[in-house]
Amino acid sequence: MSNFLKKESDFSNMVNARLSRRGFLMGTAMAGAGAFLAVNPIAKAIASSMNSSLLNFEAISTSTSDSILLPKGYSSSTLMSWGDPIFANAPQFNPNGQQGSKAQALQFGDNTDGMSIFPLSNDRAILAINNEYTNYEYLFAHEGKAMTADDVLKAQAAVGITIVEIVRKNGQWIMDPAGRVNRRITANTEMLVTGPAAGHDLLKTKADPSGKKVLGTFNNCANGETPWGTYLTCEENFNSFFGSDKEVAVSPDDKRYGIKSEQSKYQWHNFDDRFDVAKNPNEANRFGWVVEIDPNDPTSTPLKRTALGRFKHENAALIVNDDGHVVVYLGDDERGEHIYKFVSKGKYQAGNNAENRNLLEEGTLYVAKFLMKKDKLEGDGEWLELTYGKNGLTKENGFNSQAEVMIFARRAATQVGATTMDRPEWVAVHPDKKHVFCTLTNNKHRGIKEGQDVDAVNPRAQNHYGQIVRWEPTKGDHVSASFQWDLYLIAGNPSVHQGNLYAGSDNINKDNMFNSPDGIGFDKAGRLWIQTDGNYSNKGDFSGQGNNQMLCGDPKTGEVRRFLTGPIGCEITGLTFSDDQKTMFVGVQHPSGHFPAGGNHKPRSTIVMVTKDSGGVIGS
Repeated sequence: MSNFLKKESDFSNMVNARLSRRGFLMGTAMAGAGAFLAVNPIAKAIASSMNSSLLNFEAISTSTSDSILLPKGYSSSTLMSWGDPIFANAPQFNPNGQQGSKAQALQFGDNTDGMSIFPLSNDRAILAINNEYTNYEYLFAHEGKAMTADDVLKAQAAVGITIVEIVRKNGQWIMDPAGRVNRRITANTEMLVTGPAAGHDLLKTKADPSGKKVLGTFNNCANGETPWGTYLTCEENFNSFFGSDKEVAVSPDDKRYGIKSEQSKYQWHNFDDRFDVAKNPNEANRFGWVVEIDPNDPTSTPLKRTALGRFKHENAALIVNDDGHVVVYLGDDERGEHIYKFVSKGKYQAGNNAENRNLLEEGTLYVAKFLMKKDKLEGDGEWLELTYGKNGLTKENGFNSQAEVMIFARRAATQVGATTMDRPEWVAVHPDKKHVFCTLTNNKHRGIKEGQDVDAVNPRAQNHYGQIVRWEPTKGDHVSASFQWDLYLIAGNPSVHQGNLYAGSDNINKDNMFNSPDGIGFDKAGRLWIQTDGNYSNKGDFSGQGNNQMLCGDPKTGEVRRFLTGPIGCEITGLTFSDDQKTMFVGVQHPSGHFPAGGNHKPRSTIVMVTKDSGGVIGS
């Protein structure tokens, strides 16, 4: 056993000796909740403000079928799939892969991810949806083995964002191809850079000597929305689209973001010099940002908000603090990276959206440091400021301006001493506006790689199951520099592991087990919906866990029930509700069987609508 693994084992045994899993983690409704609520102020505060019977559906079992399965009394239907036309003049999807870039630019993008709904009336709304990346084995008849310039344009048109109007007819939502706001935002859509990095030399290129006008957004993972009606899309694994056939030196900063001077799997650099790191070394610095989009105006220019830092953004969970400052919580989805918080300089003014739309342009970025309590999986925390000239962010340590702190936010986070985390994914704020949850999906490097030691918030070496951390800002103030945290759950497999943390926390059992929590979100009643993107082999450590799925948790009791299972090979990701909470929109990304059409049809990423047969609120 390595020293790292021995340390993790000793840590787990120490915790189990002092406190049972039931003692320090949210247990089941009958057995564990009392003990946990008695000692944990976060859970106690939530319990005092919530209905105690949130999960009013019959849990379902795991599945390995090529279909969507739901509890008794629920049904699913398809809103739209990759390639469906979103304009009245757009061609229908052709499964042979022969359609070119012009067709794809008029069709729904591929690999749906985060999404938000913007109501227009009771029966009409705008749906903004991320299209993260694409699968060449389905996009092209040649499966990416004989790329052309137009193939690259097609791939660039398949990513980004799709914005459509949807209308409810006879109780069913459908996409309206004549919708006024229908729009595709792709890897070639013009955007404006704002904030501290705008115009910096590191963002200037031959095509854009101003450093302020960028073409495109891609690898858009999850999302956020603002109270002034804009959509936030988050650029995650942007590095995958850059490469070169020429070997050039890559800086340590570029390496940390995954930039390499080698052939990339998407091959864009072979036909578009923007993505050749030898020819345009600064182009990659123009990606890895949060982008703000006005979904109501199809002529508007998307804005890259550099004040929120550059890293592999998962989503952007926004809340208006009691004092009016806008706070955005952000996860950096890579093993050993960090959790961030942005606080706006200005304050939200209800009814003054012209001013509110500037709130993400200027503010302060912080990164989280989790402090541990001895023998407990809970503790306090600090938000460390990422401002040039403070906390060692100086010329002596390689930072020459606030722009560089934002462009190299990862290095800045390391400099100030932030806690390395097990892949921070989605962040969600509880409806009580006082508690924040974040999925830590997995981390094969934990306890193995230097700088990623096992600790209380990341308590397992080679963590392949994941956990959900939650925190409460001191005195309920999201601007506060401190917080208190605990683990809402530790995913695991109690059928394979017993007597240690790999079995999971007490609210995880053989009937609701899962791995790799990823997407999360609350409904209006406070139900926590948990989506997974993990190992679906159904073997070994993952035996009995089946396909990826969506579960629902009660933050008061800790109870978790499985609500949905997805088709073969997919990730379940993206979640939003109609305003009346009677339709749930869920994304099915990269299925590998024959979903949704079945038979021998090509698999297609799809937006699925879930409804209750009685017409009631989802989950009620």
